[in-house]
Amino acid sequence: MKRLFTSMVLGLGLGLAASAATAQTVGIATSNPGSLFHNIGTAVANAANKAGLNTTIQPATSPNQFIPFLNSGGIEFGVANLQEVNYSINGDAWWKGVKNPNIRIVGMLMPLREAIFVRADSDIKTLADLKGKPMTDGYTAQNTILPQLDAIYSTAGMSRDDVTKVNVTSVVAGVNAFMAGDTVGFIFAHGAGKVREAHAAVGGLRALPIADASDAGLAKARAHWPTAFFTKIAKGKSPGVLEDGTFIAFPQVVFTHSGVSDDVVYAMAKAMHEGKDAMVSTFGAFRGFNPAKMKGDPGVAEFHPGALRFFKEIGLK
Repeated sequence: MKRLFTSMVLGLGLGLAASAATAQTVGIATSNPGSLFHNIGTAVANAANKAGLNTTIQPATSPNQFIPFLNSGGIEFGVANLQEVNYSINGDAWWKGVKNPNIRIVGMLMPLREAIFVRADSDIKTLADLKGKPMTDGYTAQNTILPQLDAIYSTAGMSRDDVTKVNVTSVVAGVNAFMAGDTVGFIFAHGAGKVREAHAAVGGLRALPIADASDAGLAKARAHWPTAFFTKIAKGKSPGVLEDGTFIAFPQVVFTHSGVSDDVVYAMAKAMHEGKDAMVSTFGAFRGFNPAKMKGDPGVAEFHPGALRFFKEIGLK
């Protein structure tokens, strides 16, 4: 009887903890509407809401703006690429020694697949054809983009100095400049809403594949963006992919900070793991999300204990 009573109390305690977690309202920081991370954050929030965790999204221009806010406890969750998160933790690259040590990983998402897009009816068919032409650059509010551009250009033996630079603040602003006719191309993630908008606005896009898909080409790309890898996309599978091609990709994550309770992070990890259908219904790119790979290699980052508790519970290694 004593053992039964103890089990009942333990179960009641776990139930109350879960109820407390789901009763709390939490936020997910995302990039601007139209961006990939806004689409992702919206999908994750919808899955979390369906699982009972009251979740809202809070857009900002880019992760390099909201990561310090999240690190200080200003919001509970965020979405970004893993390379930027790792840089932010150590204070590397554009963080210039400013560290964000409280950042923790909740789970790995599907990879971000990226390309430079041009008009389908232009005479630009390869990266080399961009030489001397006006291309989006600067990205003053989105520091991740310049090394990503260099990583892509490097596969064609190029750098950003080989194009005529047109400065913009963000990837969304870059697409707007392209649609206004100020540039011949722009960089963006495959499948994002803003890419579809541009595709419709100009009568079709062409995504430029990387020029050298060899190990040597990947080494050149990784010199600029260490978590990069190459992925193939079949013709017609995404706007602008006019023939089978190889494109650059890198990991994406949902992250949090060390001050968020284990119960809340557990609830978010569980909602993501069990909510693929809900996320796909919001943003189709989640078809590439594999819940079994949520506990991937986080690099220098650490997983939050709440996420690790969930992974251990379901046997995810």
